[in-house]
Amino acid sequence: MSDDASAGSETARSAPAPGSAERAVAAVWRIESARIVGTLTRLVGDFSLAEDLAQEALVDALRQWPVEGVPRTPAAWLTAVAKRKAVDGWRRRERLDERIAVIAHDLEREQADAPDAPWDPDAVDDDVLRLIFISCHPVLSREAQVALTLRVVGGLSSEEIARAFLVPTATVQQRIVRAKKTLAAAHVPFELPPREEHAARLGAILGVLYLIFNEGHAASSGSDWMRPELSVEAIRLARVLVALVPGEPEAYGLLALMELTAARFPARTDAHGDPVLLADQDRSRWDRSRIARGRAALAQADARGRGRAAYSLQAAIAECHAVASSIDETDWDRIVLLYEALGRLAPSPVVELNRAAAVAMATGPASALRIIDRLDASGALRGYHLLPATRGELLLRLGREQEARSEFAVAAGLAGNDRERRLLEQKSRGTE
Repeated sequence: MSDDASAGSETARSAPAPGSAERAVAAVWRIESARIVGTLTRLVGDFSLAEDLAQEALVDALRQWPVEGVPRTPAAWLTAVAKRKAVDGWRRRERLDERIAVIAHDLEREQADAPDAPWDPDAVDDDVLRLIFISCHPVLSREAQVALTLRVVGGLSSEEIARAFLVPTATVQQRIVRAKKTLAAAHVPFELPPREEHAARLGAILGVLYLIFNEGHAASSGSDWMRPELSVEAIRLARVLVALVPGEPEAYGLLALMELTAARFPARTDAHGDPVLLADQDRSRWDRSRIARGRAALAQADARGRGRAAYSLQAAIAECHAVASSIDETDWDRIVLLYEALGRLAPSPVVELNRAAAVAMATGPASALRIIDRLDASGALRGYHLLPATRGELLLRLGREQEARSEFAVAAGLAGNDRERRLLEQKSRGTE
């Protein structure tokens, strides 16, 4: 009997169309892979085995759906097939223990009680949350956390992750394999961490999503200034997270920050893909639906009544930009205050650099230059191209053109992104 036949009556078929089955497989995997792998991990007790089983089911789908049609509930089909494969694997290895009975009973109950029950994409359970906590476990490096999160929670292939971060596919594959081995060696259980660890571990998860989003917002290297598809994936994962932890204000704060920032994406590049800075952007091209969703998420963060933390404060800054009709109409005084609050809550030289840029707009470039000079003297941002770039802008506004060009030249030499480097080189020549 074929795997799809044994998956039960949820396999009622729709007529296949050329290419539609392959697209359905890709879409289901991208959207539902986290829940499928999470469910399997809970049942088999092995994260790496669970992903292998899910991938094997995916191969069956790629072979069968184009011929036989897409099941009515494709995600449930994949899960059922993977469960059957787990049972068959244990039988082949003569491991007839209680795990087979549990999975077999689970399959029988699903088919008997609700054979036609729809797979509800909005019904998020603890299995996905456990999977996110595993992917961002502190025993893993940040690079491994990012790769594993995008792979098992985001449903991206190794090739897609490699393309997004401009690294070889083999590098991504090695990170994922090493991460799985590390989790196995550390005997990381498939369970939520103790409640007293939730805040610290959630912070790591938010940090990973923020890193993924930022790499899409402003690529650290390569020929494209932005990789919006990466930011969109981070937003999708953030939406999953707020559904899983609806009581956590900073999950909403991060989602708000992402939505409000991504709203400007359509105006951040010109027809040639070159950067368009905030002051020059056509605000009519900003995505108003994203702005609305971002503001709603920030309101949800505030409604939790715990005060604004780092991501919510950054979202509030992004909201100031989103509601302003022009660069001159922006409430720069409020932005300065928000950066000051952010600097007290989460001190960082980058926050101080951003505060300086806001101060320049609120009270003029001279006072902002003093902040920049203190940062420069501290050495905290040595090698960071945006420090001389910001200093160059301030000097230019003060009429110190030659000094400004020199700063832009330094910034260009430090920039890792090709398009940003070209823009800074143009400024250094006075041809921008």
